[in-house]
Amino acid sequence: MEQRTDPRESAGILIVDDTPANLQLLEGMLRQHGYEPRPVPNGRMALQAARIDPPDLILLDINMPGMNGYEVCRHLKADPQLKDIPVLFISAMDEMPDKVEAFAAGGVDFITKPFQFAEVQARVDVHLKLRRLQLELERHNCHLQELVADQVKEISDLQMATIFALAKLSESRDDETGRHLERVQSFCKLLANQLRENSDFQGEIDETFIEDIFRASPLHDIGKVGIPDAILLKPGRLTAEEFQVMKGHSLIGAQTLEAVRERSPHNAFIKMGIEISRSHHERWDGRGYPDGLAGEKIPLAARVMALADVYDALRSKRTYKSALPHPQCRRILLEESDGHFDPTVAAAFQTLEDEFRSTWERLTG
Repeated sequence: MEQRTDPRESAGILIVDDTPANLQLLEGMLRQHGYEPRPVPNGRMALQAARIDPPDLILLDINMPGMNGYEVCRHLKADPQLKDIPVLFISAMDEMPDKVEAFAAGGVDFITKPFQFAEVQARVDVHLKLRRLQLELERHNCHLQELVADQVKEISDLQMATIFALAKLSESRDDETGRHLERVQSFCKLLANQLRENSDFQGEIDETFIEDIFRASPLHDIGKVGIPDAILLKPGRLTAEEFQVMKGHSLIGAQTLEAVRERSPHNAFIKMGIEISRSHHERWDGRGYPDGLAGEKIPLAARVMALADVYDALRSKRTYKSALPHPQCRRILLEESDGHFDPTVAAAFQTLEDEFRSTWERLTG
């Protein structure tokens, strides 16, 4: 796009003066020199005209009936849409206190009557040029912010893809369906969105929470990389000793992510990943592991993850079990798992059970 170099080109100038002769004189001179003047005879009309079609610059008299120039300028500066328009006072009031008040009201310059048009033109040109430079700088800064945001998003997306790939690599050892991570991501997001409607969670669940739980949920079993194949892939029931080893995956995963948090201590995503990895096997009644947490002492993200993970596990085929149909899984979750899940999370699942079933079917195979 071709940039304008002449500050007068298409410049709309609002002229405010209660003396018709002054309006006519300034209008004629400005129009003759390539501006687009818009004369108005009082302050109220000036404010109305500026709000309908904001000008590039305002020439404003001070001593006017009804609303003087100082009041007009203060109204302009109080309006977010008009506050950056340069206001040049043009008045016969040339005492120092008058000029001080003009600048205090928000004016950028002061022209004394009677004026020479060459002076008016010079000052108008300067302030139009400054205004256009300011607008160009704002556009440039906005563009830079967009570029930075795009680059940050690209880097973040690459990091998330890498993290997901590592989690996928870990999960591939015992995930026979191949899409467990994608399903629990969707389940967690469904539950978080539903819980957001509950007033008890309005201060805790927002868009950031929902985005973080979607991205962090694949980390829940990343600690399984430290579990021997003989235990992880055992086709039959684990012995008590083997189960103790298996339970260690929650601490292995959390400790691995804690090392990451040391480099980024304020990262909410990593914090949630640690909570999910460590606590998604805790139970509402306190009989879970590794810490025996109960009730709301269990992090909310882990309580959400617990139900999502169990639902997917029940529906999935494993070396030691067959896949269960949705109605049986629903019954187990809502009737046979008393004390396992946060009752509010379980109620959210009950509301969303059709979405859970369709999501599992869409993301299986």
